[in-house]
Amino acid sequence: MNKKLTIAIVAHDRRKADMVEWTLHNALFLSQHHLVCTGTTGGLIAQAFAERGVDAEITRMHSGPLGGDAEIAAMVVRKQISLAIFLIDDLNPQPHEADIQMLLRQCRVHNVPIACNRYSADLMITSTLWDEESYTPTEPKYIMLKDIAAVRTKEI
Repeated sequence: MNKKLTIAIVAHDRRKADMVEWTLHNALFLSQHHLVCTGTTGGLIAQAFAERGVDAEITRMHSGPLGGDAEIAAMVVRKQISLAIFLIDDLNPQPHEADIQMLLRQCRVHNVPIACNRYSADLMITSTLWDEESYTPTEPKYIMLKDIAAVRTKEI
């Protein structure tokens, strides 16, 4: 890949081991990009990379419950994140659920690809679209169903 991405990496406590394993599996790819992580997750990834001699640019935000999810969501809004990988613990309640939903929502609203499992993450990082100069992601359209005919007329 020729393009340098800024990749947000977030993992809940019970998904951190899975995230560290995934990042190590993809260390060669990830080391070519800028990683922006929530605090604890970023620390674990940095430690695992250091132990294996992987040099990577890792920026650590606050821990998720202390505002890290919100910091990354703000970066999404400012178009500073290319891709987000967020391994969510769907089996246990989270005290900062509002921040989690805000990050997910901002990725959807601002058209930032977000993977919530390893398979999706693998598909996203191996996409050839990242380097295809002729590809431009289509901006989301938030319109009522009754207005679709008017939009189709304008597109033609």
